Amino acid sequence: MSEKEGRSDQCGGTGTKACRERMRREKLNDRFSELSAILEPGRPMKTDKSAILGDAIRVLNQLKTESQEYKETNEKLLEEIKTLKADKERIEQQLKTIAIPPTGFMPAHPSIYPAGTNKMPMFPSYSYLPMWQYLPPSARDTSQDHQLRPPAA
Repeated sequence: MSEKEGRSDQCGGTGTKACRERMRREKLNDRFSELSAILEPGRPMKTDKSAILGDAIRVLNQLKTESQEYKETNEKLLEEIKTLKADKERIEQQLKTIAIPPTGFMPAHPSIYPAGTNKMPMFPSYSYLPMWQYLPPSARDTSQDHQLRPPAA
């Protein structure tokens, strides 16, 4: 039996004022012990109530500051999301207005291919055109390729 249980049993349910006061103090001390353990887990519990309350105030102020910082960051991110959505919609509208050639290079009608195994399409006034001319332009910047990768001999 612990010391606290022994003290509580001494009251024996008589309900005297002294007994009720002792129970109240024990509960209060237990709460201070819990608070001390929460504020600094793994360290020995403090018994000085004013020190425990000081630590609690410090931690609460820290949390309040962090919370405010997170709110401000959240508001900035929400604004950024709105801006990005507006930019996305604007770009999508621009893409709809631009005529983009199809990505494929093969014409739809097979009659323009010459007979035989040559797969190069033939157009009336252009004769044979290489297929690379029908591919979309590269998305990569190739302007520095000659410096980064010199031609092989």
